This record gives sequence, C-alpha cells and structure tokens, in this order.
Amino acid sequence: MPESAVPTSASPASRGHLNPGSAGLVLDRFDLGTDLSDLVRHVWVPRWAIPDGDVRPQRVLAYPAHNAVIMPGRADLYGPDPRIQVQELRGASWAVGVLFRPAAGPLLTTTGPSALVGASEPLPTAPAGPVRQLMASGYDRDELARLLRAWLAPIAARVDDRGRLANEACRLAEEDPALTRAADLSARLGVGERSLERLVRAHTGVTPKWLIECRRLQHAATTLFTSPETDLSVLAADLGYTDYPHFSRRYQRAIGESPRITRERGTGARV
Repeated sequence: MPESAVPTSASPASRGHLNPGSAGLVLDRFDLGTDLSDLVRHVWVPRWAIPDGDVRPQRVLAYPAHNAVIMPGRADLYGPDPRIQVQELRGASWAVGVLFRPAAGPLLTTTGPSALVGASEPLPTAPAGPVRQLMASGYDRDELARLLRAWLAPIAARVDDRGRLANEACRLAEEDPALTRAADLSARLGVGERSLERLVRAHTGVTPKWLIECRRLQHAATTLFTSPETDLSVLAADLGYTDYPHFSRRYQRAIGESPRITRERGTGARV
C-alpha cells in the first residue's frame, strides 16, 4: 500500500452523530488516503453489544452526500436526508459505512440524486461478501481499508472538475461560518446562483441553502447535547439566525424536537 493510502492515526471529526458516547457502542473513523479524497470523506465503522432488552437510539443528521453501508445481510447506498435519522441499536452487530464527497453521487448510481434524498437503494458493486468475512473474523482496520480502496480507486479516477467544484461548494458551506446565504456561497465560488443550484442538485439532490443549514443545525445539535448549559439565544445569534424563534423553528423542523429538549437529553446523558 502506498504511503498516501495508509489511514491516518487520528480519527476524522464528525458532527453528524448527534448523541456521541453511547454505552455499548464503539465507533471508529478513518480516511482512505489523499488519492481518494475527491471521492471519499471517511470510513465509519460502528460495532455494538447492547444488553438484552436494552435499546440505544442513535441520532444522525447526515452530511449532504451519499453513504454506502454494508451490514450483515445487506449493502445499500443512502442519499442525503434533510431530516434527522434515528437508528435503534439492539443486540450485537456491526456496520461498515463510507461517507462520500458530493462528487461521488453520479459515479455510484444512475438513479437521479433527487430520487435518493431521504431514500436508499441496493449497492451490488460494494464488496459486501469480503467485508462480511473480514468482520466475522475480527475487526482489522488495515485490511478493511485495502478492501475498500480496491473497490473505490477506479471510481475516484473518474471524478471530474464539476465534481471537484461541488466538493468545494460543500466544503466552504460546512467550514466557513461567515457564509449564511446561498448568494454568499455563490459569490465565494465565482459562479452564478442558478449555476450553483444546478451543480449542487446534480451531485447531492439538495440545495445550496441546505448545505449551509446542515452545518448550522449539526453544530447546534451537538453543542446542545454535549454542552447543555449553552445559552440558546446566544447560540442562535452565533449561528447567524435572526432571532431565537427563527432558529427554534428551523431546528424543530429538521431535528424533530425543540432545542430545549435536546439540551435536556444532553443533561440526562451526563447523569
């Protein structure tokens, strides 16, 4: 394996998982090397062992990109979802997920991106059999990385300039808190607003506005869960909302509960 393909020792950060630290769950994240970075953001591997009769709800506000998920018995491609997803973990099992960059969407499926928003479809090209054999014999991060690289390297070679521009649009929307409107993002990229809309929709199925909203809501939800003492009005202002009621309405629409309820969940998790 070339040096660039060796997963980094530090796990990539993620704000998509809204209630980190659940008992009985081990979550590993790693990248697949710089040569695949136009296609893949990172790999995520949850493994869990939940006592009989218990349930561990996992709440995720997904990034605006596709995920491949291999589990015992299935392999699927999931599109972006503008609403929170709740997966209830029971018993003992595992999953292997690949979080893609926006450029990957048209390269992984012929299904239109809009049709996969909030939906999934089987992914027969994924190396499901070898991954299941590996996970059954014990988790080996290096071997898993080799399997996934063999599958994804030929696809990464097909990423074009439009795909890279879609990646950059999502990167800027996620990383720059000064961008609070789609028009700001369009100006930063030097493309027209309609061109940006077509580009982002063609690769993700969602709008440039959602790229920005996703960043703000992920940050809000994880902050309220991990730091429940956070002042709600100050948080809303810091995220660029006009006032707390505006923030609360947008939050409840996507997360399915009020900011105050998330804060109470965080306090309960501490106890």
